[in-house]
Amino acid sequence: MTTETNPMRFGSGQAVRRLEDEKLLEGGGRYTDDFSLPGQAWLCFVRSPYPHARVGSIDTSAAAAMPGVLGIYTGADLNAANVKPMPGAAGFKRADGSDCATPPRHVLALDTVRFVGEPVAMVIAGSMAQARDAAEAVLIDYESLPMVVDLPGAIADDAPQVWAPATGNIAAEMRHGNAEATAAAFAKAAHVVALDFVNQRVVALTIEPRTVLADFDTASERITIRMSTQMPSGVRDSVCAAIGLAKEKVRVVVGDVGGGFGMKTGAYPEDIAVAYAARALQRPVKWVADRSEEFLSSSHGRDIEARAELALDDQGKILGLRIRTHANVGAYATGTGVAIQLLIGPWVQTSVYDIQTIDFHFKAVLSHTAPTGAYRGAGRPEAIYTIERLMDEAARQTGIDRIELRRRNFISPAQMPYKNPMQQVYDTGAFESVMDQALALADWHGFDARAAESKKAGRLRGLGIATFLEWTGGNVFEERVTVAVRPDGIIEVFSAVNAMGQGIATTLAQLVVDAFGVPIEQVQIVLGDTDRGDGFGSAGSRSLFTGGSAVRVGAERTIDKGRELAAAELEVAAEDIQYAAGVFKVAGTDLKLDLFTLAGKQPEGQIFVDSTSTVSGPTWPNGCHIAEVEVDPPTGEISVLTYASVNDVGRVVNPLIVRGQLEGGAVQGIGQALCERVVYDTETGQPLTGSLMDYAAPRADILATMFRMEMDESTPCKNNPLGVKGVGELGTIGATPAVVNAVADALARNGMAARTPHLDMPLTADRMWKLMAAD
Repeated sequence: MTTETNPMRFGSGQAVRRLEDEKLLEGGGRYTDDFSLPGQAWLCFVRSPYPHARVGSIDTSAAAAMPGVLGIYTGADLNAANVKPMPGAAGFKRADGSDCATPPRHVLALDTVRFVGEPVAMVIAGSMAQARDAAEAVLIDYESLPMVVDLPGAIADDAPQVWAPATGNIAAEMRHGNAEATAAAFAKAAHVVALDFVNQRVVALTIEPRTVLADFDTASERITIRMSTQMPSGVRDSVCAAIGLAKEKVRVVVGDVGGGFGMKTGAYPEDIAVAYAARALQRPVKWVADRSEEFLSSSHGRDIEARAELALDDQGKILGLRIRTHANVGAYATGTGVAIQLLIGPWVQTSVYDIQTIDFHFKAVLSHTAPTGAYRGAGRPEAIYTIERLMDEAARQTGIDRIELRRRNFISPAQMPYKNPMQQVYDTGAFESVMDQALALADWHGFDARAAESKKAGRLRGLGIATFLEWTGGNVFEERVTVAVRPDGIIEVFSAVNAMGQGIATTLAQLVVDAFGVPIEQVQIVLGDTDRGDGFGSAGSRSLFTGGSAVRVGAERTIDKGRELAAAELEVAAEDIQYAAGVFKVAGTDLKLDLFTLAGKQPEGQIFVDSTSTVSGPTWPNGCHIAEVEVDPPTGEISVLTYASVNDVGRVVNPLIVRGQLEGGAVQGIGQALCERVVYDTETGQPLTGSLMDYAAPRADILATMFRMEMDESTPCKNNPLGVKGVGELGTIGATPAVVNAVADALARNGMAARTPHLDMPLTADRMWKLMAAD
């Protein structure tokens, strides 16, 4: 059957291959570094080799005299030009009620550097090689200052202070719940389970590093920035605020993006520096981060240490949850970094369990490390790891089967809509049903036979589970689209959500097919251009449920406008006009008018609709993820043998893309569980994992078998017209606790239950060997 006779084979629910892939696989992708402009210069940053130092004199004379050098700028130069610091964490408070305390983060360090890799100066030259050579010739006099890079050191009484107003290195803190009621719950509990957690620092590790190409047009005095980002409008606004420009003076354009994972949300100091340099020199300027720069200065993720306690009655019903967390937010407390740990993570901390009595105390701690920010899951992985590790440990200590323990504490469908103790409302969810489906998919009850086979081979087999939900939305629920129906047979839709490898253009095109009933070849999705429209962008797994819903609404409004135009053209009432498959027809007659012909009859030569719409709230995707592992006692090596999951992501528009997102996310979560970790030397403050020679990223062979990822569409979301729920981060959130719980299960089944509370990620072979060999 041809596309023309059945366009809906490319509509929602169909496993349409990504429209983007053919171009990318054939090398036709256009990333920022693929673009060059006449007269383009290259920028190189001079970065601090010290974790904490006072910046003295900066001698640029030798560098300025080198071949090809066009300009050198320091923090003092930008300060004199009134370039403003990056915004901090507005709205958050310290315990005494004062505002969040964080040092001002200048685009280029002004008086003090606070982490290795902080930019201090920038050199612009005619070639990359010339810029790098000149950068090495810039002489900076540093006065080394006391530093601290780890959480225990940062909160110690005698810790070096990152910023004097942030006494104790506490930038901000929040308390949630009722401490007295929680204490009373613990006092009457039959069982109290406590664990200490380390959720280690990780890097996002996008294949494409951050890249910025800025051009200044002298006639319009306008800057055009081409870059790799998830949020073009946000970057534009930040550049304008820092340099002092009206929004119409800056345009941000985004092409293909080689991965974002949250790390490419918002503006970095480097983005503003490149824009400033282009304007100052009145010529194009490009900066491409190398891999080491990304390890040093891109936003890191996670990095928390927590003490969590669970109170249960004698039947295993949870009575209360108490958590104390310190989050290392780095040298500068960003709004994103603080919100993720003090607010967003706590929103899902009680997860799928009916827990109303909580006592949470979360602190954002400054240290001489790179600032933390969004990384796939952004606070939810940390929260879910905590509660899921507690649930399995509670099962071991109480003797209640871990599946039964979960059943006794699940929120039931009858309780929906359900308000958790953080005042977040879950609209739908059938958590027990999802778990039952996953247990069957993973052959949970056949595990003992498989474990016996592993034991014969001298290996320890374990089975891990995570039942959980997450919040999605980025906390911005409005989105804008424009729809243009052209006489050449193309429907062009612009959206401010952004592609970053997740296939969103294909999914949006499928929604256009749903609405207009035309072949997908007649749909053109345009993304990534602030001149075409504003919007929040892609973050927090919001691209489909906000951006897709906006496409649905915009398409319906376009058809309604077309109906009115067709009625006028055919001289009938609009209510007599029916629309289907690209044709307007007068009901009960043979009179009809093609959609694209109608577009050509308009004075503008098209039917155009600019549509802004809002969804009514976040989505709460949830799932049950089950991992099966083997541990090799002589080496400590862990192998993930199988990974099965059932996921409630509401209505599924493209199951092929959804599975890809779940699998990719799970690999990142498994990477954190088994191998990834950013390490700073506590004596020198130097990063020890500054390249892929040192940082253990997950590889394609991290799994011994394929994933089995299925979806349950029985509870569509009620907060958006599509019924969809976010999916981009779900795999990452579930994978880490599922794998670590599987390893804990392997130890407990083999006489090492006392060691399970001491499992600290990453579970590398040497760590596992030492743990199992300990007396």
